[in-house]
Amino acid sequence: MLKRLLRKKKSIRPIDSATVPEGRRIYAIGDVHGRNDLLQRLLDKIIKDDGERDSAESEIIFLGDLIDRGPDSAGVIDTAMQAKEIFGNVRFLMGNHEEVYLAAATGDEKSVRFFNRIGGRETILSYDITMKEYMELDMTQLAQRIPELFPQEHIDFIAGFEDQITIGDYAFVHAGIRPGVPLSEQRAKDLRWIREDFLSAEEAYEKVIVYGHTINDDIVETGTRIGIDTGAYYSDKLTALALQGPERWYLDTAS
Repeated sequence: MLKRLLRKKKSIRPIDSATVPEGRRIYAIGDVHGRNDLLQRLLDKIIKDDGERDSAESEIIFLGDLIDRGPDSAGVIDTAMQAKEIFGNVRFLMGNHEEVYLAAATGDEKSVRFFNRIGGRETILSYDITMKEYMELDMTQLAQRIPELFPQEHIDFIAGFEDQITIGDYAFVHAGIRPGVPLSEQRAKDLRWIREDFLSAEEAYEKVIVYGHTINDDIVETGTRIGIDTGAYYSDKLTALALQGPERWYLDTAS
C-alpha cells in the first residue's frame, strides 16, 4: 500500500496543480509564422469554444513569431490587429522574429540581411512588392526599400508587444527563461531567443512556463514547461492552449 502511494505521489506533475484566477479563461496561441489562413481558422475555433463554455473573462495571448516563413505575414498582422479591436482583451508577446522585423524596418542593411536569412523574405513579399522587383534589388537597395514597404501602423503595433505575461500559476513567454534567474530579472534577449539552456534544465520554475519558439510535432508537457509551437508554417497545425481554473485543454487547426 505504501509503495503504491509513493508511486502515485511521484507521478504528480507541477503542471497538474497549476491554476489561473477564478472567473478568467485564457487562450494562448503558438507561433503563427505567416499562416493567416490557419490563424483565422483557429480564432474561429476559439470563439466557438469560448461560446460553448460558462461565462468568464476571456483573454487571448499570442506567444510571438506571428511573422516570417509562411506566405502572408502582412495578413497575419492585420488579423491580429483586428482581433485586438474585436475581442479587446488580446495581448501579444515579442518573438525573436518580431525583434528582427523591427530592426529591418529601420533600413539597417545588416539587419535586413539577417531578416532575409531567417524567413523575412516571405514577409517582405507579403507586402506591396513583386517577386520580380525583389529579385532585381541588391541588399543595399532592398534595405532602402523596406522602410517604404512596412506600414507604420504595423511597426507601431509590433513595437508595443510585451516580453512576458504572468497570470496565476502560469508565465507566458516566447522562447523560454534563463534557468536560475527570477522571472522579474529575466533579460529580453533570453525571453525571445533562448533554447537549449532552457529546454535541457531539469529544475522546477516558479511558474509553469508556456512557450513557443521550439517546434515539436505535438504539445510538450514536462515538469513546469508547456511548449505549443507545432510548426504551423509547414505542418498546417497551429495550436492554442486553453486554461480555466485548474483545467487545461488544447485547440488546433489539424483536428
